[in-house]
Amino acid sequence: MVYKPKKAYGGLLGLVMGIVMFSFAIWGINYSLGEAADRALRMMLLVPTYMFAVVYAYLVIGAFFIRYKIEDNALVIAWGLHRKKIAWSDINEIIDVKGRANLFPLLATSWNGYMYGVYSARGLGTLRMISTVAHDGFICLKTKRGMFGITPEDPAFLSEMVSKAKKAAEIVDMDQMDPETYGKAIHKDEHFALFVRLNQVFLIILAGLVFGFALSTGAPKIIVLLLVLALALYVFNSGNAHRLYQFSPTAADATLLLALMVNGIFIILSVVGIWFM
Repeated sequence: MVYKPKKAYGGLLGLVMGIVMFSFAIWGINYSLGEAADRALRMMLLVPTYMFAVVYAYLVIGAFFIRYKIEDNALVIAWGLHRKKIAWSDINEIIDVKGRANLFPLLATSWNGYMYGVYSARGLGTLRMISTVAHDGFICLKTKRGMFGITPEDPAFLSEMVSKAKKAAEIVDMDQMDPETYGKAIHKDEHFALFVRLNQVFLIILAGLVFGFALSTGAPKIIVLLLVLALALYVFNSGNAHRLYQFSPTAADATLLLALMVNGIFIILSVVGIWFM
């Protein structure tokens, strides 16, 4: 029996974001560095951009093809072209996680409606998430091949898996977990959320300057490249801040503040280039 993950639009959202971001980045680099004298710099920026685009496309494809299959002898977790087969005898524990877990990415990628990779889950351990929406709970499997987090949509999946594995499901309610075990949660940190929003506001301001004025006033083309770099900095720093948070919330905030300062400088440079040059 094949079970789908909880309904979400992570694949579609990732596809749209990828098309917009990488199309703009490639166009912006070529537009800003179109002269022959800038060819070396242009290639230095384009090559990693295309490489990241290929990796990103691979991750997006995976988001469209998440399935959980219950066979007679094993559970098969499908992601993209990959298949992870876990024999029923290899499953040590089945945990039905309720509420919102305190998850931190270690080597993972995620956006709204999609989580894939290795995460640290307070109170559970390090596990590999292959899921869509996990903020309202998921199934954690402790196996001889590691821990896995999955989000099947059909409630019948759990009962059938319990029957096949011959293991009772333990219920863990994250909302009732001891605060010291649960730890400080990034989704409850208002300061972190504020710094993320401020970075997004600065990106919007910079984009407004570029598309509202720079392209129509004959301003230096390099201003467009500033927006490309700001977008790349936001993606890089935001991901690192989420990874750093579990070790030091202060360091995570500092990472976002650094990006905020750089984007502020980019905004000042854009204003100077548009109206004073």
